[in-house]
Amino acid sequence: MPAPITIHGIKNCDTMKKARAWLESRGVAHDFHDYKAKGIEAATLKAWAKIVGWEKLLNRSGTTFRKLPDAQKEGLTETQALALMQDQPSMIRRPVLMLGDQLLVGFNSSEYESAIASLPRD
Repeated sequence: MPAPITIHGIKNCDTMKKARAWLESRGVAHDFHDYKAKGIEAATLKAWAKIVGWEKLLNRSGTTFRKLPDAQKEGLTETQALALMQDQPSMIRRPVLMLGDQLLVGFNSSEYESAIASLPRD
């Protein structure tokens, strides 16, 4: 049985739309978790940060992060960043693709291609 694939993000994000369309055009079965609508568990964010680093998860270029007061952005720690991302999921870089024990952050078609190709088949 192939590893379950879940794509996490926000429904109306353009990058999410590209990533989901890429998966669908290749017939890759996947679940979608909209963390803006459904939220995100602190334990999930912590586990992701352990795999890829909290800096990669934090969407510093997004409007939500840029609107933070400078005092909140400067000297940001992992604990503070994870709390911000949980409170405001728009601050999580999108998409986050879970493929078994692999985790990809952001959309890159060649990375997706390699990751999908490496999954065990029936």
